[in-house]
Amino acid sequence: MYMNTGMDSGDIILQEETAIGDDETAGELWNRLSEIGADLLIETLDKIENSTVLRIEQEDNYTIAPMLDKEISKVDWDNKNAIEIKNLVRGLNPTMGTCSYLNSKKLKFWKVDVICIKDFMTKYKEFIEYDYKLKDVEAGTIIYIDGKEGLYIKAKDEIIKVLEIQAENAKKMSIQDFLRGNKLQAGDVFE
Repeated sequence: MYMNTGMDSGDIILQEETAIGDDETAGELWNRLSEIGADLLIETLDKIENSTVLRIEQEDNYTIAPMLDKEISKVDWDNKNAIEIKNLVRGLNPTMGTCSYLNSKKLKFWKVDVICIKDFMTKYKEFIEYDYKLKDVEAGTIIYIDGKEGLYIKAKDEIIKVLEIQAENAKKMSIQDFLRGNKLQAGDVFE
């Protein structure tokens, strides 16, 4: 882009759009964008050298991303739905991770998935008789622990399945490895 007096507001020389995958983390996107950006830079330099640059005026319908701070990394179980929680985890991986507290201990979530309640009931048929109660379970409550499959936490609307986690002063690990060395109980509630 061309420089002017504003912040990132000069005319555009070249740009490229790319879709963001449903499970893609900020780190994975960063790596992809670095490759796309490198190719785009070569094309831009060729256009400048050959005097074939077209100036594209920037529109003013943009948003500015907020500065990241520790406060943004805490999961808000009461106000965020499962997709918003998953996207927060993806967006803060690998920079700071997303955290929540369980029994006064900080845990970081590095990878999660969203499971709709209906699919959870289909997979774990023993919960079908409790379907009517699951809607009233407090968001942030551990509803099921399976050493092979993972840790399931009730979100405001659906269920979060934790895939990768990190305890305080420990390394990041798969949920299966974490559950082998840590005792969690169904009914415990994340703060």
